[in-house]
Amino acid sequence: MVSLLSAHDVQTALAAYVQQRRKALKWSRAELAVRSTVPAPTIKKFETTGQISLRQLLLLWQCVDNLQRLHALTQESAQKAMPRSLAEVLAE
Repeated sequence: MVSLLSAHDVQTALAAYVQQRRKALKWSRAELAVRSTVPAPTIKKFETTGQISLRQLLLLWQCVDNLQRLHALTQESAQKAMPRSLAEVLAE
């Protein structure tokens, strides 16, 4: 599937979101580290580079947001599939 987003764009957006939620909760990285069991240096690296393991992302996410929101991404969408070609667009 063609996308204008890169994996790096999504990584950066996820890191920014987790950081924004952490700050909204008025938690330091150390506080989030205690709550999530993810080491503070790993949180810092994630917030600055977007690099983190999936397991650690899930641990952070469940502390700052509802894990159901991420799980919902795995469910089949009721939305109509995007057209994959100009012919499909014109056929509609």
